[in-house]
Amino acid sequence: MSIQPSSDLLLAQKQYYTTSSPWEAKIGYYRAVRRGPFIFISGTTAVDPSSDPADSKVLHPGDAKAQALVTFQEIIKAVQALGGRGAESIVRTKMFVQRQEDCVAVGEAFTEVLGKQNGPRFGSAATMIVVGGFVDPTMLVEIECDAMVDMDECK
Repeated sequence: MSIQPSSDLLLAQKQYYTTSSPWEAKIGYYRAVRRGPFIFISGTTAVDPSSDPADSKVLHPGDAKAQALVTFQEIIKAVQALGGRGAESIVRTKMFVQRQEDCVAVGEAFTEVLGKQNGPRFGSAATMIVVGGFVDPTMLVEIECDAMVDMDECK
């Protein structure tokens, strides 16, 4: 079986979404990129957008669930900014957790925001990985998502 990519998809221009996160400017990446119907959201954390880029502050220190909830809301903003509906456009989620004891709390946040019990248009493939740490030790969770814009919205 051979799959031929659509020439329209190959010609689709990239669209970008940025935030005031100091890490985007410092490292040189975008919060999210869209090409065709696909939206890819970079690793996102609960950084206070009003903090000084030279001294960024993480919201809700010590509370992984609260950090995850803020992070999911930032991800949903990125999806919407690039033409997705929001949480229901997300098809894959990768959750990176600094402390194993926070996995249940981060899972609860995932369930509240993206869980399949929210309706037939919700639900996401998901992975949760415990990692050794992040660029800022007060970050307890970092989340990446992939989303798709409905094909009828691509026209």
